[in-house]
Amino acid sequence: MIITNAWYVAAWSHEVTSVPMARRICNKPLVLFRSVTGEACALIDSCSHRGAPLSLGTVTEKGIRCNYHGVVFGCRGECIEVPNQAAIPTKARVDWYPLVERDQILWIWMGAKELVDDSLIPAYPFHNDPLWPSTFAMASVASNYLLIADNLLDATHLAYVHGGTVGGSNPHVHMVAQNTLKPTARGLRYERLMLDAPPPPAYLNCVDDLPARIDRWQEFDFHAPSTVLQYSGGVAAGADRATAPAPRFDMRIFHSATPATDTSCYYFYSVQNGHRVEDPAANRAITEEIALAIAEDKMFIEAQQQRVQELGEERLFDNAADAARIMARRTIAKYAQSLDNRPENG
Repeated sequence: MIITNAWYVAAWSHEVTSVPMARRICNKPLVLFRSVTGEACALIDSCSHRGAPLSLGTVTEKGIRCNYHGVVFGCRGECIEVPNQAAIPTKARVDWYPLVERDQILWIWMGAKELVDDSLIPAYPFHNDPLWPSTFAMASVASNYLLIADNLLDATHLAYVHGGTVGGSNPHVHMVAQNTLKPTARGLRYERLMLDAPPPPAYLNCVDDLPARIDRWQEFDFHAPSTVLQYSGGVAAGADRATAPAPRFDMRIFHSATPATDTSCYYFYSVQNGHRVEDPAANRAITEEIALAIAEDKMFIEAQQQRVQELGEERLFDNAADAARIMARRTIAKYAQSLDNRPENG
């Protein structure tokens, strides 16, 4: 299932330049580029003359030029120029898709244009906050995009998949965590508190003088259909999280999955370091730890996708630890239904 009436990350802002870039989103081949004025544009990646990819073209003062026969298109798909011909055929235009640039993210709407509502875009001001230095990354994952949020909201896999990185190898720590789960206007909020627990290896690799026992927290804000905003950290056991001094661990992560096809997606993530923010080594360390953790997730998610495709989902069961994932899936279904039932979409 791919929901098209939704905002997805098309690219990080810095990825899109005056050099056209091809990217498949929601089963459609797109070309992303910036006009000479700096506006980010998204068109179907196929010239309406002979079908050549516009991603092989060149951005000019007028628009993007197809380098097969020189036809030029603007950011709204309008045909601006046909060489050696004054009249422009009415069918010469190409499909275009709305983009909104916000918080160093380019969000794209692939569905009905009359349903576009940029208030649905999750805000993430930490990309612009010098107290939370960011690094940006993207992983291509051979799975349905909804499996990314499923995995992020699954607490009990941490000790098994991420025992040597962000989880820690003691499953009991996660089984006895204090969990809070509640719906929000556009998704859910899932909070986990692990008191008097050993720091996981990733925390120790980033903060070498962290106490031997800490109070850990994980907070996840899920925005339907596929964005999760995470805040995790740890302070000395028994300390007040709001005022505890260093050494402590603080980290934020922006996660968002964009469907490429029904069985492949782009996993956009950025990592914000909240400790020793002036130290480039600290930023590198935390980024490397999260990259390792995401590679661990990727292995299981891709293998899971293969088995589900082969054997189906009917035989699968839910357990008590799946509450956040189940709520997220129900939220996604309600979100899709609410847009499909709008008068403008009838």
